Amino acid sequence: MSQPILQVQNLCKTFGNHRVLKGIDMQVHAGDVVSIIGSSGSGKSTLLRCINLLETPTSGSITFHGEEVTAPGFRQAPYRAKVGMVFQSFYLFDNMTVLENCMVGQVKVLKKDKQAAKQTALELLEQVGMGPYIAARPSQLSGGQKQRVAIARALAMQPEVLLFDEPTSALDPEMVGEVLEVMRTLAKSGMTMLVVTHEMAFARDVSSHVMFLSEGVICEEGTPQELFTNPQQERTREFLSRFMAR
Repeated sequence: MSQPILQVQNLCKTFGNHRVLKGIDMQVHAGDVVSIIGSSGSGKSTLLRCINLLETPTSGSITFHGEEVTAPGFRQAPYRAKVGMVFQSFYLFDNMTVLENCMVGQVKVLKKDKQAAKQTALELLEQVGMGPYIAARPSQLSGGQKQRVAIARALAMQPEVLLFDEPTSALDPEMVGEVLEVMRTLAKSGMTMLVVTHEMAFARDVSSHVMFLSEGVICEEGTPQELFTNPQQERTREFLSRFMAR
């Protein structure tokens, strides 16, 4: 089997006296779509934030193509371009247009010239269905539209891996589908994705691998078929029975 792009070993994260992550081990290979599910407070978002270095792990290691990302002197900005993140709250720049939001990182981090950055941004905004809105400001967009722009912005950085932190949780129900459709298309294209989600149908139908986190540990993991049709742990069964009954 090929070497993993990302490898997490014995990852722990503590806030004060509260241990949020308690020894997480995982590997991510090119083309994987890993859904991370679990109750609120189980450590899912903290795991993504540690992988993206928005939080510093308390102990353990994270390697990207075999290089330790928490090592002294490691250059975080190029890494964050390669391991992009889409947040539940969008984090678009309100003082910029949709097009400018998708250009700024390319120019400042990737050092692309403005014309090349504009061309890439236009292509990606078209791809996510936001081509007609390039001159709009974020305040003029719906939540679903903002999230599609945020995905285009992340893709503009030419990432190898995209992290999605509950990308639909801040959306009205009728807007969830349009964002999930963009993510399904990305998965089919071969994009490597880690998705923290409460959308069980997405996790079941689109993932190559599903991890169930509970109280800071991976309680159970496997293929969607294994986890959703034959969960081995009582905690997994209880969680899925609540969600799948909705």
